[in-house]
Amino acid sequence: MTSRRRRTRTTVQSSIVTLVVAVGVWALLSSGVLSAGAEADADAGADSAPGADSAPGTGPTTSITDSTPATGTAPSDEPTIETTSVPAAGAGEPSRASRPTGTDAAGGTRTDAVAARALLATLPVKGRSPSTGYDREADFGTAWLDVDHNGCDTRNDVLARDLTHVVRQGPCRVMSGDLVSPYTGATIAFVRGNTTSTLVQIDHVVALENAWRTGAQRLSQAEREALANDPENLFAVDGRSNAQKRSADAATWLPAAKGFRCEYVAHQITVKATYRLWVVPAERDAMERVLRTC
Repeated sequence: MTSRRRRTRTTVQSSIVTLVVAVGVWALLSSGVLSAGAEADADAGADSAPGADSAPGTGPTTSITDSTPATGTAPSDEPTIETTSVPAAGAGEPSRASRPTGTDAAGGTRTDAVAARALLATLPVKGRSPSTGYDREADFGTAWLDVDHNGCDTRNDVLARDLTHVVRQGPCRVMSGDLVSPYTGATIAFVRGNTTSTLVQIDHVVALENAWRTGAQRLSQAEREALANDPENLFAVDGRSNAQKRSADAATWLPAAKGFRCEYVAHQITVKATYRLWVVPAERDAMERVLRTC
């Protein structure tokens, strides 16, 4: 009798334990703990599988194909095509001015105009000095120098910056490309040659003779050469506009493309401030009128 009771008690206890375990498993499944653990194990298996792109514990990696020519390939002077586009706002190459955008006045930022007006207010206002003794090469150096020591002269640097669909011969020499002249908005196909190169010219935004007559005489030779080759003071433009402008300041000549005048004047102000030049009264007034429209 005692033995039968002991067996009955053991059976009841086993049943209770089994019931408790079953209830516990059901609770874990309902809470998602067991399911989440299974998914984690699957992910760990994928990370460690042969051929996986990601190292364990890291996110996916992007594969980059190296397009550099194979080692041992000799450099060539054959023309190379370099497709370029106008950089997005804020983008640019270190130590170089941004490519002219030609944005119309409505698309400009009021902050830029305010900054330009503030900088203009710091420029001295004086009369012009005489042009006596002015000599482009003697005073500003031979056109064009390599003042940034990148191995290319300034003209080729500016052509490469301002043109699109550039074709070069060697690392520097720009042979052809397309220019949208910021001064007119017209598109010009540049082709290097004795009769075609002049269709695209490099304009000094602050003309060198104008600089000479408004303070550059006091600069050192090195400073004047820097001014003549400063990318901030240079735009590739249509030859006709450059010929019309000559040494004019903002009071007597402005780009035909009215939407570019704000940027044009802002560059003039920046250059004059950088090289400690002054403006004449009529020039200052013309700059202020342009900036009020920006």
